[in-house]
Amino acid sequence: MVLGTSRQNAPDAAVTIRRVAADAKGRAEAIEAKLRVIGTPERAVSEKAYLKSDLEFAGATVWQIRSVAKEVAGEGPPLGHDELQALVEELWTKPMHERRMAAVMLLELHPRLLGMEDLELVERLVRESKTWALVDGLATDVVGRIALKHPAEIASILDRWATDSDFWVRRTALLAELQPLRAGAPFDRFAAHADAMLEEREFFIRKAIGWVLRETEKRRPDEVIAWLAPRTHRASGITMREAVRHLPEPDARRLMAAYRERRTAD
Repeated sequence: MVLGTSRQNAPDAAVTIRRVAADAKGRAEAIEAKLRVIGTPERAVSEKAYLKSDLEFAGATVWQIRSVAKEVAGEGPPLGHDELQALVEELWTKPMHERRMAAVMLLELHPRLLGMEDLELVERLVRESKTWALVDGLATDVVGRIALKHPAEIASILDRWATDSDFWVRRTALLAELQPLRAGAPFDRFAAHADAMLEEREFFIRKAIGWVLRETEKRRPDEVIAWLAPRTHRASGITMREAVRHLPEPDARRLMAAYRERRTAD
């Protein structure tokens, strides 16, 4: 959180920082309290097992979390950038799934407040998430919308993320392209990143490549076919099955046949 720090304004800045922190703590506690009331023990157990998570679970649904986060964020003074950032960070301090999901959703709900300066925080959240349930919202909706607003400026960051040792960060680099590609952005950047990761064995990378190809082909099938056709021998089964899902049937059959032929030969 960046606030004025000049000598003249230091007392005012300190007061503002304390106010913002106190407001964030109050709202975060209100969100948690509401979610604990709504959640059920049965769902908490099943969700924790499903996600194989070490976090605590209250047992609230995704839609309940979104509704509560939106409700509490709308109470009191409107959230500005610093207030949003403080609330997100406060929610993240406890190892509770629903609090962290609420933090992701608040970022999704306030895209106009976010810019390039927020990617450092988002990267930290991605690294600490360690589950698709948190990472995918950060990647597609939060980073994706920043990429829409700052396509040139974000390029070097996505390039760095695409070669990161953490596969969740690499997955974020791929999924962040979904919204730009839907809006007509050039295919080249995603194509370069996907090509470099195409032979990875990590399921969540294979799935992400197929997911972006699947969504892109809904409006731009020719680009997906042209990219995928010479790479069927390198792609995994999960990538191929996702990638051809919305292609015209003859093209999907041809690409899958090429994939199976090479796999059989090997």
